[in-house]
Amino acid sequence: SATYGADAIIIGQVAPYSGPLAPTGSHVGAGAQLYFERINAAGGIHGAKIRLVTKDDGYKVVETVKLTRELLKQSSPIALVGMVGTGNVGALVKERVLADADIPVVGIRSGAMSLVSPVVPQLFHTRASYAAEVEKIVQQLATTGIKRVAVLYQDDPFGLDGLAGAEKSLDRHKLQMATKAAYEKNTTRVEAAVKAIAEAKPQAVIMVSNTAASAEFVKQSRAIGNDAQLLAISVTDGPQLVKRIGKEVAHGLGLVQVVPDPGSRALAITRDLQDDYKKYAPKGIELNHTLLEGYLSGKVLAEGLKRAGPHPTRKKLREALEAMRDYDAGGLSIRFSPSNHSGSDYLDITILNRDGRILR
Repeated sequence: SATYGADAIIIGQVAPYSGPLAPTGSHVGAGAQLYFERINAAGGIHGAKIRLVTKDDGYKVVETVKLTRELLKQSSPIALVGMVGTGNVGALVKERVLADADIPVVGIRSGAMSLVSPVVPQLFHTRASYAAEVEKIVQQLATTGIKRVAVLYQDDPFGLDGLAGAEKSLDRHKLQMATKAAYEKNTTRVEAAVKAIAEAKPQAVIMVSNTAASAEFVKQSRAIGNDAQLLAISVTDGPQLVKRIGKEVAHGLGLVQVVPDPGSRALAITRDLQDDYKKYAPKGIELNHTLLEGYLSGKVLAEGLKRAGPHPTRKKLREALEAMRDYDAGGLSIRFSPSNHSGSDYLDITILNRDGRILR
């Protein structure tokens, strides 16, 4: 297996930099890059600088597979970071792209159980699972006395994973599923779902949807007078949603977060992110939760590389990550073991206020 000389440690990312999920891919990538800039400015890792090579898959599964194969061949990276999409990463697992290269992937923009359990040896998660996110929402709804809940979901492995989690949680807390309605991946065609959900008259709606589709769903639901409580899981980005539909319409939307508030000065990791953002952030990149998610992935990967020693291989890196029992990533704890690659259980429910800002 390739070793990387003192000239550069190559890290790869294949993610959407175009299409409806472009803000996600670009912010996850930029977050990791900000941390690599910090490391490189301090002399690199064991004297080697980190170089991030990115490819744009437009969130299309076929492209993810093709471009990851290309990237592995052309750049032979030691690891991948900030990969996006349940179906996308699922295809890399199923087609043995990751297993054949035995390449570690740190930080996946997916919390699907199919990628968490049983453990996929190459995948290292730095966010809580969708099942845990949905459970957090349902717990909160149950304590506020809500009984009838609808689910909006994307019709693909991501949406179905979230839906399955919702069904289990609603059952566990003895809440009623008013209805479930889907929309097609890579579209914002939610009209049918908006109508079906409004007709079922739920008190709350759990949204297993990405930012673009969530924005349309909120806008259209409010326009037809559906005043149910709306709660979206973490793949919906608050600031991006507000940008699309305005703060008046977005007001009151609940959002699950899998990382702390990026604007907070309370934690070392968010203070570092803010400093690095000022120094290194490219134009058009915002200080948001998605950026912090990428930054955390980059930090965990860099720590793994430090522990892997001066001549890291993919295997040494994987072993170093698996041996990370209680890594303090600056106020966030990351724990891996050979039998558990789900490194973080951080969860928080936030709400968009009248000014379109995120409140805890």
